[in-house]
Amino acid sequence: MGEMLVNIPNILSIFRLALVPVFVTVYFGGSQNSHIYATGVYVLAAVTDFLDGRIARKYNLVSKLGRILDPLGDKIMTFAVLLCITIDKLVPVWAVVIFFIKEGLMAIGGLLIYKKYTDMPPANYIGKTATVVFVVVCALLMLIDDIPKVYATAMISIAIIVMLAAFVSYLVRYIKMMQSMKQLR
Repeated sequence: MGEMLVNIPNILSIFRLALVPVFVTVYFGGSQNSHIYATGVYVLAAVTDFLDGRIARKYNLVSKLGRILDPLGDKIMTFAVLLCITIDKLVPVWAVVIFFIKEGLMAIGGLLIYKKYTDMPPANYIGKTATVVFVVVCALLMLIDDIPKVYATAMISIAIIVMLAAFVSYLVRYIKMMQSMKQLR
């Protein structure tokens, strides 16, 4: 595993973190096309998320820092987008609450794993799927003007369900890791 701290995947993750205030500023910019431009910023962030992981794996540039920065950039951007579209009344408040609780629990679990293993486990297929679903749903919600509330709620509900499935898969993996650690003692 390459431990170089300054590499392209880590730079992409930092860039994604830097896009968060850009997204918020553009989203609430007040121009006629602000949601379209904000969606562009969000899609750019999603592309950097895809690229950093792909480059890290292909060129053996996976690092402990990258395993922290990558999900951090993803989660902070997703939270910002979800918060903005909730403030804009495109989705119900419970969606942000569930996302925030789930991410808080994931952060606690990740911190516990990091302390025990001094590393973070890589994302799994369900987690990556949840990310893609969230990006697509949030982008559609920002791009489609006057979407009926029932459709918006159904769309964000699907995204939340996939996100919770990813959470359960991570929880199962965490429990198995902790059980294997106990058996090694």
